[in-house]
Amino acid sequence: MGGFEGHLFPGLSFFFYGLYQARLFSRASICNYPVQYPPSHPWSKGRWAKLRQIYYVGLLKILSACILVAQELHNIPGEFVLITKLFHQRNFIYHKEWQHLTLYMSFFLSGCVDVVSQNLLPQRCAALEQGAQALALFMCLPLMVSHIQDTEGVELQAHILLIQAMFLLTLVVIVELWAPNMPQIWVIKAFLNMVVGSWLMNIGFMLFKPISGYKWMDDDKNDIMFVTTFFCWHVAFAAILMIWIYGFSFVWYYYIC
Repeated sequence: MGGFEGHLFPGLSFFFYGLYQARLFSRASICNYPVQYPPSHPWSKGRWAKLRQIYYVGLLKILSACILVAQELHNIPGEFVLITKLFHQRNFIYHKEWQHLTLYMSFFLSGCVDVVSQNLLPQRCAALEQGAQALALFMCLPLMVSHIQDTEGVELQAHILLIQAMFLLTLVVIVELWAPNMPQIWVIKAFLNMVVGSWLMNIGFMLFKPISGYKWMDDDKNDIMFVTTFFCWHVAFAAILMIWIYGFSFVWYYYIC
């Protein structure tokens, strides 16, 4: 995710998906749903009935991936190729851009699986959706590890913390394949999605548009140490937000609906 937009847009996608997962968990636990994803209802008749019954999460995943791909291609100078031949040598070029595109396409495929499962199959297959999501995150993790090979200082520390959160998220999503109806898994997944999203956005501001107006210095140990402190603040913020969402949902479902 190069540049400010390359960190902001994926961060927003992860963060809002975490909010969506937190709402699903709150509804399931408060309303005593046996599963997080209730089965699809039969299609109703009427001009607008089908539009109201469409699940839009998969479509939003596809749209987000397409926007990220367009943004990535727009920022590439010159011709976008995989291999260039100069002086009778084969050189791979745009390695980070190809990593970004691979990552975006994995989430695009996850969105396609969501659309098929939620809107086209006779019965929703949550295991298929979870498997596609686990595959996308499993592909994302080694790409992120490779992505930090030529970084240092503040950028390296920030991305190490991001990889730590993404590793835990990948582990949780894989565990969910064998324990799909455990509320503890739902909570951790929503929480880690919000942590990854908010921290990705923060990396964009730290590296490219620092809010204080002062650039973070790679050779300053204080700056590197405070990166970890800010990450812990993001973790605490996500936890407080989870509690607020559950409290608001409790009031909504018990006293308003």
